[in-house]
Amino acid sequence: MGRLDGRVALITGGGRGIGRAIALEMAREGATIVVAARTQAELDSVVREATALGSDGLAVVADAMDADGSRAPVAAAIERYGRLDILVNNVGGSVGTGHDPFAHEDDAFTGTLVLNLTSAYWTTTAALPHMREAGFGRVISIGSGYAKRSGGGLAYSTAKHGLIGFTRALAASAAPHGITVNCLCPGWTNTALVDWDRIGATRGVSAESARATSEADSLQNRILEPSELGPMAALLAAPESAGITGQVISVDGGYKV
Repeated sequence: MGRLDGRVALITGGGRGIGRAIALEMAREGATIVVAARTQAELDSVVREATALGSDGLAVVADAMDADGSRAPVAAAIERYGRLDILVNNVGGSVGTGHDPFAHEDDAFTGTLVLNLTSAYWTTTAALPHMREAGFGRVISIGSGYAKRSGGGLAYSTAKHGLIGFTRALAASAAPHGITVNCLCPGWTNTALVDWDRIGATRGVSAESARATSEADSLQNRILEPSELGPMAALLAAPESAGITGQVISVDGGYKV
C-alpha cells in the first residue's frame, strides 16, 4: 500500500531529470502517472519504469510553449483515467541565451516567462475544475534557488519568482475546495539543464571550477541528485499533507542559507 494509491498524477517535463524522478517516486507510492514533454522516447522510458514498479502510466507528447499543448496532458489524463488528483508543474528552463537587460532580448525574455510561468498557469487552470469537482487536489510547482533570491538570469529569475506569487495567490483561491498549492525549490541539481562547460564559459572559468563554486553555494557542499526531490513531492501530494498549502519548500542541501 502506498500513500498515493488510487491517485492520478500529471508531471510536466516528466521525461528526464527532476520530473522523471518525481514521476517514478509517485509511481512507487502507488499513483498512476501521466508524464508530458516533447520527446516520446524519454516519456516511454519513464512509463516503462513506472509499469515495472507496478503502476500504470501514460506518455503525452506536448509543447509547453503553446496554450493548447500545455492543456493537452490534462485532457489526456481525464480521457484515460477519468480524474486528475495531482499536478506537478515541472517544465522549465531558459529560452535563448544571455538575457542581458541592456540588450533588449525580448523574445528570449518572454519565451522564458512562458516556459516557466505561463505554461504552469495554462496547465493548472485546465486541471483545477476536475480537482474542485472531486474535492481534492494537489498542485506542486517546481521553483528554483533563484525563486527566492538574485543570482540567476533576468528572465529565469523573474519567472521563478513569479511562481511563488502564483503559488500563494492560487492557494488562497483553491483552499475552500480541498486543493493545496505549494512550490518546491531545488538548488543546484544534477540534470541535463546544468551544463558545467557552458556555465564555466559564461563565468570565464573551467567547468571544474564552475562546479566547485556552485557546490560551495550549499551547506552540504554538493550538487543534489534529482531523486532527492521525489520524496518531498510525494509527501506534498499525499492526503496527510492537507495542512500544507501556500508554502515555498526547499530541497537544496542548504543553498545560500
